[in-house]
Amino acid sequence: MGTTLFASCWVPTQSKCKPKPDMHVKKQSLLLRCCGEDVSTGNDAVKPIGLLGRRSAIVFGLPLFSAVTLGFPGNGFAIKQGFLAGRIPGLSEPDENGWRTYQRPDEKSGGHGVGWSPIIPYKFKVPQDWDEVPVSIADLGGTEIDLRFASPQEGRLFVIVAPVLRFADLGDDTKIEEIGPPEKVINAFGPEVIGENVEGKVLSMGVVQHSGRTYYQFELEPPHVLITATAAGNRLYLFNITAKGLQWKRHYKDLKQIADSFRVV
Repeated sequence: MGTTLFASCWVPTQSKCKPKPDMHVKKQSLLLRCCGEDVSTGNDAVKPIGLLGRRSAIVFGLPLFSAVTLGFPGNGFAIKQGFLAGRIPGLSEPDENGWRTYQRPDEKSGGHGVGWSPIIPYKFKVPQDWDEVPVSIADLGGTEIDLRFASPQEGRLFVIVAPVLRFADLGDDTKIEEIGPPEKVINAFGPEVIGENVEGKVLSMGVVQHSGRTYYQFELEPPHVLITATAAGNRLYLFNITAKGLQWKRHYKDLKQIADSFRVV
């Protein structure tokens, strides 16, 4: 970016020549104030500012993830721009219904701590306008958020992959049933998703099996949340979908279909 020179002068009549900043700099300055970060004029995508705040303490029995993790952090809603179908690693081309399948790539970074084994991949389906949202190591939700996806029209989802050992010593081939029944799981881990106690907020819960693996499914009242929970290896998987009121009303069918599509493979 070019350097802008400012000139000023003084005469006995006390008239002044006021500096006139370059308009390009002025526009960029305004953009910086709105977005809160550097903007490259050669980049088609401009990232909104992320939220700043403290990381919740990792203490069992206390919520690990704040409501910001689940909710709607205003300017923090950052969706990657300019992706084409199939360009996101692990994301397929649309099928005949316009839905794409995401499967966690084997080479995707992760591990979340010393002594962790590689993450067993998972997969799910999303409509065509859903894209991956970058997860930062400074994410307010902590290092156990493995993935984020979002759609500006429908809502957002995030995947928590947590070590089972943080809650109980159940070995390296844990099943969700060994952690507890659905009521125990949602009472223990629901607060980690919504940032508060789930008592009185669970609208429904169910148990389904796919390929011999058990999945617990929950629906919570506003803030609207669908949670699918299972366990594999030495990890607990929480697949969480959330939406604002109008999004929930208009796109509930799609959101439920996304939740039902989650599998650990």
